[in-house]
Amino acid sequence: MTKGTPAHWVTAVSEITAQDIFIRGYAMSELVGAVPFSAITYLLIRGDLPTPGQARMMDVILSSILDYGLQKSGTLAARAVVSVNPSMTAGLGAAVLAAGEYALSPEDTGRFIAETFSAWKQSDRPMEEAAAALVQDLRAAKRRVPGFGHQVFRHVDPRSERLKAIAKAEGVWGEANEWYEAVHRAFQVASNKPDLVLNDVGMLAAIMVQMGFTPQEMCALAILSTMPGLIAHISEEMQSGIRNRLVPDSHIEYSSPRRDLVSDLADVGWTKSGSVAVAAPVSALPA
Repeated sequence: MTKGTPAHWVTAVSEITAQDIFIRGYAMSELVGAVPFSAITYLLIRGDLPTPGQARMMDVILSSILDYGLQKSGTLAARAVVSVNPSMTAGLGAAVLAAGEYALSPEDTGRFIAETFSAWKQSDRPMEEAAAALVQDLRAAKRRVPGFGHQVFRHVDPRSERLKAIAKAEGVWGEANEWYEAVHRAFQVASNKPDLVLNDVGMLAAIMVQMGFTPQEMCALAILSTMPGLIAHISEEMQSGIRNRLVPDSHIEYSSPRRDLVSDLADVGWTKSGSVAVAAPVSALPA
């Protein structure tokens, strides 16, 4: 680059030189084999080397989902796509696009925790009091709290408890986690639902907030966690030899009745010229 010319891009993530590739300033040749994938992932996203505890927690995060099976739309989308376009890339792309507000992604939960935790830290209210007030406001506005509830588990989500135990053991449990649990307790009391669980997505989001990840990064990490399962499903589909998977008619209910095209065209202003319907001239339309 000519001296004095502004850079087209400025990045601190990586640099490729004739000698080596540098990741956040560290030579790739030194990182590979010395630092595990989970720790390098943390380094790339957060910009600093993790502590051993943070690296072990990252390994848990990246192993927390792995496979959602055929019950999830992303897996179905991937397998349907590769049945007509046998490409690993196409299948993975379809699955990634299925992650969002209603499936897989902890982004909304992470945003809720980060924003409400920051608001509490800027106040001078005790944690439990502030949590109760927040829940009261949310219920008055009829807003849901993301990360609470499960269709099967009651009182305790064992996956959440396992994540909590690991986070505490690895030294990554902190005030953000305590705050979210306080909100959960306040919501149980206010809604009179003592069996309402703090689910695994909520716990993961709280841990990642405590570790400093942004909500958008949380979504990406959740997607990354599903990659091994998706690769297995897509590979299985491509090896199955089945082409163009379709939903069978026995699983479809058609709600439109049979209709009379000629009559309906006339009703909306079309006339017939030979065997072809043509739009009626404006002058011929009823006033």
